[in-house]
Amino acid sequence: MAGPAELVRDFVNTYDLDRDTDELSSPAELALWLRERGLAGAGDRAGEEELAIALALREGLRAALSRLPYKLPVLPLKVVAGDTPVLVPIEEGVRGGLAMISAAVVAARADGGWERLKVCGEVGCQWAFVDSSKNRSRSWCSMRVCGNRAKTRAYRARRQVASGSRHRQGSITDTV
Repeated sequence: MAGPAELVRDFVNTYDLDRDTDELSSPAELALWLRERGLAGAGDRAGEEELAIALALREGLRAALSRLPYKLPVLPLKVVAGDTPVLVPIEEGVRGGLAMISAAVVAARADGGWERLKVCGEVGCQWAFVDSSKNRSRSWCSMRVCGNRAKTRAYRARRQVASGSRHRQGSITDTV
């Protein structure tokens, strides 16, 4: 099983804004996604209410990772004390699996992974990623795709401004 930050990242990335595809487009797909990660059992089923909770949780986490105001649905957890206290869901099934994602947020905060979780700075992307750079300065999920798009746009904007200002200067000297 992935670490807490990776679980949060994977959950947020169930919606791909760039391609407009959603891995959680039905209750059955939600239950399958949770089962594949060991967060729900083989017999656990989701309904429309659980899907609505999952989507609210996902978009609340995306907002939180973007450092925007957010609201997360209430998913009850309890503390189980041991050598290392852990949060576990009070409910079982799909709701319990969603509560485990909330518990992963707390665990990521405790192990330092939360500070490395970010959302891509490219407006059309919004893909969540774990910033593994030494100084935590990554802005894009991928330098090859999103970083390249942003840098190309900035370059073109600079060239357009530079060519526009040269044109104006040339017209002033042409009249003399």
